[in-house]
Amino acid sequence: MAILSGRIVVRLLLALLIAGCGVSPVDRLAKPPNLYSTGRNYQAERVPEAQRTVVPRLLYVTNRSQRLNGDGSVTYLAERSDSMAFGTAEVQFTRVDDWPELVALTHANTSGRLPRLKVTEFRDGIRFSKTPLPAERRGGRVVTETQAERDYAAYAAEFRKAVAAEVRRAGSGRILLFVHGFNNDFDEALTTLANIWHYSGRRSVPMAFSWPAGSSGLFKYFRDREAGDFSVFHLKETLDLLASVPEVEDIDIVAHSRGSDVAATALRELVIRERGRGVRPKITLKTGTLVLAAPDLDVGIVRQRLMSERVFAAFEQVNVYINPDDQALAIASILTREARFGRLDASDFAPGELAALKKVGLVHFIRVEGAGGSGHSYFRDNPGAMSDIALVLRTRAFPGGTLRPLELDHDNIWTLHPDYPLERLPDLDLDFVQDRR
Repeated sequence: MAILSGRIVVRLLLALLIAGCGVSPVDRLAKPPNLYSTGRNYQAERVPEAQRTVVPRLLYVTNRSQRLNGDGSVTYLAERSDSMAFGTAEVQFTRVDDWPELVALTHANTSGRLPRLKVTEFRDGIRFSKTPLPAERRGGRVVTETQAERDYAAYAAEFRKAVAAEVRRAGSGRILLFVHGFNNDFDEALTTLANIWHYSGRRSVPMAFSWPAGSSGLFKYFRDREAGDFSVFHLKETLDLLASVPEVEDIDIVAHSRGSDVAATALRELVIRERGRGVRPKITLKTGTLVLAAPDLDVGIVRQRLMSERVFAAFEQVNVYINPDDQALAIASILTREARFGRLDASDFAPGELAALKKVGLVHFIRVEGAGGSGHSYFRDNPGAMSDIALVLRTRAFPGGTLRPLELDHDNIWTLHPDYPLERLPDLDLDFVQDRR
């Protein structure tokens, strides 16, 4: 009887978690950020010509398995694949006729009729070799077999060529890489990326890394966690390949919920490797800004494996958006019996820890007030939070200055009010000097 009751409790918790971890609704353009509500700041005239469209092109890398449908189309599943696929997708902003109408809606108030987002087409351009690559012992060393190494090198060369072509077409050497969270499918990854990329000004090349989340069954949350662990190697390969493209200048990463664990683990391993080589990770990995939104990360692991090892020092800056009232992460804490990074409060830090982090000046904790809903998908759905994410991706500014007028509380946590930044709205049409500190 106790076992039965336990199962019922787990089912209820998972049902609540699923409702919270998904980004809902994912098939619409989110409410316009407060940043654009006065009719300025989007700067549509500065969007590269190739990106002024209601059917933009997005890149993706995925290690999901495929199902071939009867009509010849392909569906990406919540199952793992040992090989990565790289391709392009088109996401249509429906119910709008053209770019000028979409720009007008970008400045509209929240009561306006917002477009729907639909993945109209996607095409795999490259299917990489299955990993691990076959190896052999040669001269006392274990090395990749010659033919396997040649095949992988050929796929890597195709990848570099395709990304370089997209950089030239888009007119930007900056990559915006999005890593989604638990219970998100392939299309949801692309439509959420389209939201972030559109509202951040379309001045980068958008790419989604879609790992096999969205498992079914009673223990789907734990199956997705395992799928995330499985995906770390493929994300490392993706980041390495991107950094090896000469035309790529910087790689900004936005990771949500459980995707933060996938991203943070991959980045940690890459940073340690680069330091072991005696080089600066910021230069070789081309890491730009890291955004962790509602991160579903174990607090103790973050302290020991990221902060203690100073992994975050390899970035221009790291912005961690937190909400102590995040219901989905509260349930994740119950299921894992460990506090989650995305719902920290000042009391969860050791005495002096936040002050010490402030001295370093690279890691910014931003508490989102009035997040709404379950308080988990605010990174996309909250007009204040989206405003700050857009500002950091567009301006590279640190919080607290003219371009990001966040308020620092007595605990050294930045506060993001629901109407941010309307009370101190910056004018991005002016030529500001970036106020990095």
